[in-house]
Amino acid sequence: MSALEILLLVAAYFGVLMLISHYTGKNDSNIDFFQAGKKSPWYLVAFGMVGASLSGVTFISVPGWIEGSQFSYMQVVLGYLAGYLVVAFVLMPVYYRFNVTSIYEYLAERFGVVSHKTGAFFFFVSRVLGAAFRLFLVAIVLQQFVFDAWNVPFEVTVVLSILLIWIYTNKGGIKTIVWTDTLQTLFMIVAVVLSIYFILKEMDWTFGEFMVSAEFDKYNKFIFTDSFLERNHLVKSFLGGMFITICMTGLDQDMMQKNLTCKTLKDAQKNMVSFSFVLVGVTFLFMLLGALLFIYADANSIGIPLMDGAPKTDLLFPEIALNSGLGKTLAVTFMLGLIAAAYSSADSALTSLTTSFCVDFLDIHQRPKDQQKRLRKRVHILMSIVLVIVIIIFKYVLSRNIIDSLLTVAGYTYGPLLGLFAFGIFTKWQIRDRYVWIVTLVSVILVTILGNIPPENLGGYQVGYELLPINGLITFLGLVFIRRKKG
Repeated sequence: MSALEILLLVAAYFGVLMLISHYTGKNDSNIDFFQAGKKSPWYLVAFGMVGASLSGVTFISVPGWIEGSQFSYMQVVLGYLAGYLVVAFVLMPVYYRFNVTSIYEYLAERFGVVSHKTGAFFFFVSRVLGAAFRLFLVAIVLQQFVFDAWNVPFEVTVVLSILLIWIYTNKGGIKTIVWTDTLQTLFMIVAVVLSIYFILKEMDWTFGEFMVSAEFDKYNKFIFTDSFLERNHLVKSFLGGMFITICMTGLDQDMMQKNLTCKTLKDAQKNMVSFSFVLVGVTFLFMLLGALLFIYADANSIGIPLMDGAPKTDLLFPEIALNSGLGKTLAVTFMLGLIAAAYSSADSALTSLTTSFCVDFLDIHQRPKDQQKRLRKRVHILMSIVLVIVIIIFKYVLSRNIIDSLLTVAGYTYGPLLGLFAFGIFTKWQIRDRYVWIVTLVSVILVTILGNIPPENLGGYQVGYELLPINGLITFLGLVFIRRKKG
């Protein structure tokens, strides 16, 4: 597939998104931008959240991770499932009871202004990094397979990507995203199913033959319980996955903002539970695709693509889809799936960052009515610029697999949120609010030190995704230390 054909496909796809934006953004009000008027059908939100949760990271990085990790990621995904149930039946009732626009407003009600701002700050850092990870991945694919052919700098590719997202979310915000995410999820699921179909057809295999093949046996190890010291041990992966979901979904304004657009708590819970089971199944399909990609590459002597002179397994899927001669249908399917997966998470991230900054830091609801919309639009532009800068920085500092990097960073940035919300929900104590920022800062510093201790200094123990609950526990204990004494 030529660079021009890919570019025309991207343009056509964004034309459809712009059409949706036109109809959903007619009102252009803050209530629609932030909450979609509280009228979103739960099943629409549930389906759209699949694409937003998986993103371009899952679409490319999970298949590219199979060679090095086999199916160990499914241990984390099963932990996700448990985490979603906690979100649905522990956190959601709290948010609906307090009727919040930003979920960090709960911290203001429970503890005070400093806790509110501290929670919003950690979300802001977490979501900027998370969205940048996801957009970085699609940007390097577009760069390698489209813009390099025309000598367009990577920085320009990033600016164009963010500009397109800004354009179609500028008016409708979350109301637009509820609908665009639904379309994007559909494209992504169709893409992975058709990719598996076309590669199996090329290899003259049925799906059943693939599943029982000797080649698949090299990649399909699912459960890892050999040594608790390893970072991919079942217990560590499952618990890490559960807490990652609680934090990256339940304590994340980006993901919860969609749920808070549902009419009732019951609708939001139906959305969360149904979405969680679909997500597990779709992720498993991506892992099957990853094994199939490596088997196909070995059979056809396709090497791992290079990026800056080093092998980059994240680029194997696009290399096979676009350059291995499997036909235009697979190439078109891949590009639609990639674009859908990447932008379904990035557009909602831009909207949630705008929402959180306006509500949590600028107190937009306290401003005069005639200033609120203008302020929101300015913040929307500012958040776009921030994402551009961070993505460009990533090009020069990232070396690990993207999804591994994303989940590792979550351990540092979401831990304080876990501790704050857990303390608020599961205790009745009040705290000395002005010291909260010190507690969370100390927690991050301690966890950073722990995460960088060489395994040989810990008896061979490799610290993995359990950093997140450890971070949350340290924050929780720190809050106990600054609680107010009775009387």
